[in-house]
Amino acid sequence: MSIEVKNLLKEYGEQKAVNNISFKVDKGEIVGFLGPNGAGKSTSMKIITGYLQPGDGEVFVCGKNVQDDPMETKKKIGYLAESNALYYDMYVKEYLSFVAEIHAIQNQKSKIKNVIDTVGLQVEARKKIGQLSKGYKQRVGLAAALIHDPEVLILDEPTSGLDPNQIVEIREVIKQQGKDKTVLFSSHILQEVEAMCDRVIIINKGEIVADDKLSNLQKTGDKQQSVTVAFKETIPADLLKNFVGVSSVKSISPSVFTIQCSNAETVKKQILQLAIDKNWNIVSLQSREQSLEDVFRNLTAGR
Repeated sequence: MSIEVKNLLKEYGEQKAVNNISFKVDKGEIVGFLGPNGAGKSTSMKIITGYLQPGDGEVFVCGKNVQDDPMETKKKIGYLAESNALYYDMYVKEYLSFVAEIHAIQNQKSKIKNVIDTVGLQVEARKKIGQLSKGYKQRVGLAAALIHDPEVLILDEPTSGLDPNQIVEIREVIKQQGKDKTVLFSSHILQEVEAMCDRVIIINKGEIVADDKLSNLQKTGDKQQSVTVAFKETIPADLLKNFVGVSSVKSISPSVFTIQCSNAETVKKQILQLAIDKNWNIVSLQSREQSLEDVFRNLTAGR
């Protein structure tokens, strides 16, 4: 188990920033860690990396207790913080050399070149960090997190400040790293999470409200799914309203309907059976499961 969090608690006065949370992340997993602002994401990540001490509970990284063996666990972690504190007066290569020195890395020149190529910093590599755009500063932070080839990556808003093309490039970097590392990352760009993750953990007000494969989360919850069906013939909408699991039917035209329901697959089967029984022709039949945004809002809005 690369990351194991057990009954983690962190309080600031009377506020429980992290309230008794537990989860595990295995090697080869890229897990999205989501939540509204102030939900406890960054606090949890800082505790996992050893930057903050928990009030209670334990965190293990690659089998080692972070509190008992902080130096060894930090060697195994690459961390990109949300604030991404950098030395703006240092040149990119100079800064990466400084980080490599801290990690006592051998063959520093080749390691620095490789990580610059990996994150796409070649064009900006000879500039001072303070001269870079926000997006390239993010790349410097990611390069620093990767330079010692860690087993675990903790990335807090890694695509913050990147333009759409840069986001795609960094997404590919993270996906490649996730093949043989453990990656836990947070992002407010939910489309990025959908593109990179099979599994999502959602935290709200310090508590985990969801931890499952993305595909499972999209099929469950209170949020309604929808089915759009187009017939060749004109049909009465009342027949569709009688289906099991249907909450409403909207008529787009006398032959096209959008159906809100609890289970799209069940409704689609009923539509197909109705068409067979009535000898009607279906022109199209489409369903839409919840997006990650639907799931996120359903689990966190107003709670």
